[in-house]
Amino acid sequence: MKTLLRATALAALLATAAAPAALAQAAPPAAESMFRATTFNLSAYGETKVAPDMATITLGVMTESPTAQAAMQANALKMRQVMEALRRGGLAERDIQTSNLSLNPQYRYAENQPPRLTGYQASNQVTVTVRDLARLGQAVDATVNAGANQVHGISFGLSDPTAAENAAREAAVKALAAKADLYARATGHRLVRLVTLSEGAGSYPVPPPMPLMVQATSFRKEMADTSVAPGELKVRVDVTGLYEAAR
Repeated sequence: MKTLLRATALAALLATAAAPAALAQAAPPAAESMFRATTFNLSAYGETKVAPDMATITLGVMTESPTAQAAMQANALKMRQVMEALRRGGLAERDIQTSNLSLNPQYRYAENQPPRLTGYQASNQVTVTVRDLARLGQAVDATVNAGANQVHGISFGLSDPTAAENAAREAAVKALAAKADLYARATGHRLVRLVTLSEGAGSYPVPPPMPLMVQATSFRKEMADTSVAPGELKVRVDVTGLYEAAR
């Protein structure tokens, strides 16, 4: 009887030990299966060009006076005129935002002498979003005529980049598929399936702002009947894909 029990226990132990090995042979891990497969890990990008439909411009008023109070009062008066000109030009309140307000003492420096206070300089700047580019030049002219003596730059953009980004996505996927097909043919394989697809952040470069820093007296002459050329923006989307291939 003892011999029979020992034989039964030994058989059960051997069966338990053999089960994992049999399962491993029947269903290899996914990572091992992928390692044995031929794959192409590729990246591509799609790009589309589109005309901007909005612009952002930063402009302001700078005034100087012997006292801080006088500098701020003069600045507030001119800035009020500039804001009224923007509103008359059809700009909504949501498109006008104060971006900088400062008051700085001004000194005169002489050799071997302590700095001497000569007055104060007040500056007030607003960032304006123009959604009708046909009125951009008129808006700049109106603010300059109203007293603005600082224009720091103009940049262009898209109010809704969705359509341009989707066009770039389609171009990116087509470029990725073409590259995968090329690699497959070059290596004597055929594409089986697209395993994974990931997208990078969509972006479109904005042309650098056009800096303009001139005095109000000459600025009015130079900016008369201002014309603006918005050009085009490039919208780009990057994608990465993993393809499985076979012979």
